[in-house]
Amino acid sequence: MTFVLIVLLAALAFEYINGFHDAANAIATVVSTRVLTPRQAIALAAVANLIGAFWGVGVAKTISSGLVDGTAVTTVTVFSALMGAIIWNLITWWLGLPSSSSHALIGGLCGAALATSDGHWSVLHWAAVEDGKHVGLWPKVVLPMVTSPVVGFIVAMLIMSVLYIVLRKATPRFVNMVFGKAQIISAAGMGLSHGSNDAQKTMGIMTLALFTATQAGLAEELPEWAMFLHVDGTDIPTWIIVACAFTMAAGTAAGGWRIIRTMGHKMVKLQPVHGFAAETAAAAVILTASSLKIPLSTTHVISTSIMGVGATKRFSAVKWGVVGRIVWAWVLTLPITGLLGYGTYALFRAFGMH
Repeated sequence: MTFVLIVLLAALAFEYINGFHDAANAIATVVSTRVLTPRQAIALAAVANLIGAFWGVGVAKTISSGLVDGTAVTTVTVFSALMGAIIWNLITWWLGLPSSSSHALIGGLCGAALATSDGHWSVLHWAAVEDGKHVGLWPKVVLPMVTSPVVGFIVAMLIMSVLYIVLRKATPRFVNMVFGKAQIISAAGMGLSHGSNDAQKTMGIMTLALFTATQAGLAEELPEWAMFLHVDGTDIPTWIIVACAFTMAAGTAAGGWRIIRTMGHKMVKLQPVHGFAAETAAAAVILTASSLKIPLSTTHVISTSIMGVGATKRFSAVKWGVVGRIVWAWVLTLPITGLLGYGTYALFRAFGMH
């Protein structure tokens, strides 16, 4: 039971780090365009993330039961997955790279699950059809990982192109005045969409940890007051939803200035109208993914949306050298966190804990 509590605390630590690591997703553009001060933007993002975290539990269920064989997972597996994700998030935060917390968690979980099963790849749910719906790593993780950044880029370009046509006779002062206000709404929408997707991933991993502990006989050790830790299915307990929502909001409130500088200043120079287009495009893509129970990388989507807006100005407006560093971080996230999760579990096993 003590180790289960440690795993839950590690999950909340990941959620907090996810909050400040990905705070840039919601507020980088609104800060860089000076529509809001950093403090105002962080407050807006924290509140929006909190509301978004209560949006639903579809993504959480995908994480808890749709990616790996839950019967072959232990609490040590979950803890190893969390350690892999936390280590990678802290490294990329320190380097100022907007990598995916979602893929870090999924990569860590897959690596730890493989270590738990002695390298049997069947422990991973690659692709299947349940109740007429496609589930597994391919349709829920790998395919969206490739397509969502492309969709974000294209949608942002389309929105920005339409705005250029509509506003071609408007004065810069009028455009900045209108979209300075509109961008507050789009930033709130981005924060809401981030909470609706990212906060749910930790809900899923906490539920998975408690489910595996329950399967291993946790209930026999629980005193009466701690029976809320007993989870015998994939339904997400209300207390987990509340804990993750407030932890994500607290992490967002802490900010993530290294990544905010990269996304808001180093990729493309933005005006309020550009920020509005990028945030609107990204929020639309992410909310669609949340409704389809897909654990999307919110970082990938907002990053490519910013690139799409910049490319609409002119292709050279995007600083492609910075983009190249970011893309490398995206490519490396799954394999590196997989190795970290695998290695962490192997370390526990060496000390007789598995």
